[in-house]
Amino acid sequence: MSLPTPIAPTPIAPAAPFTLKKRRSRRHLLSRAGWNALGLFVFVVMLFPVYWMVATAFKPGQDILSYTPKWVPAPATLSNFRDAVDSAYFWTDVKNSVLIVSSVVALSLVIGFLASLALAKFGFYGRKAFIVVIIGVLMVPLNALIIPLYIALSRVHQVNTLTGVIATYLTFVLPFTIWTLRGFMLGVPRELEEAAMVDGTTRFGAFVRILLPLVAPGLVATSIFAFIQAWNEFIIAYVFLHDQDKQTLTIWLASFTTLRGTDWGPLMAGATLTALPVVLFFVLVQRRVAFGLTAGAVRG
Repeated sequence: MSLPTPIAPTPIAPAAPFTLKKRRSRRHLLSRAGWNALGLFVFVVMLFPVYWMVATAFKPGQDILSYTPKWVPAPATLSNFRDAVDSAYFWTDVKNSVLIVSSVVALSLVIGFLASLALAKFGFYGRKAFIVVIIGVLMVPLNALIIPLYIALSRVHQVNTLTGVIATYLTFVLPFTIWTLRGFMLGVPRELEEAAMVDGTTRFGAFVRILLPLVAPGLVATSIFAFIQAWNEFIIAYVFLHDQDKQTLTIWLASFTTLRGTDWGPLMAGATLTALPVVLFFVLVQRRVAFGLTAGAVRG
């Protein structure tokens, strides 16, 4: 009697890996497209006020005050820029702003660099307390310091002077500079300087050849933020500077708003001219950032 031949079980087809990968890639593409769309929306929202400022600067008066907004300045005009440049005290305020900002940036970088070097590389009594004080100063709103600073400067007869404004700007630019540069200093390993000194380089030589190239991008980035902070400041210059020949560009912009109304065309043209130095400064120094990153690289 012959036994029945056993029937082999039908193999179960495994899940197609290609289908799973296809679903995952499609989901990844949809997620990436969503994030890109969100980023593009945020970019447009942030850029639109700048575009509207520049576009309004090129519009004639009837287009600016029209109830139907014109998205493109056509026909364009340069009369607003001529009115802004030909207004009183424009070039004087440009000179004052350049003098104040250049002094603040230079002093904050020199003093901030030395202070951050001491905080990051040396141990001394009261170092932690000094860091806490810097953080505390950064957290205090600028408007809360106006009255104490005004009283302090009035006692030394520095109200309504450019030197008084420079010293006042340093009260909020310098702590930021010290704190930012300290982070760059801490990112440089101490072993690099020690290795250079073992090879025969002096401490100053190690500072110039090793530390300074590595911190150069931090110096450039910090100078950009210090420049923007000092250039765009309004309330301190408005309170401390009384004479028109000693005021800055931000106060000059406020002069286009009077009791009779706001002259929007020259105001937008003046705001565009005021924003140009910040853009040009960033364009000039952003190459230095990339150069500093490559120059400070450690090569094997």
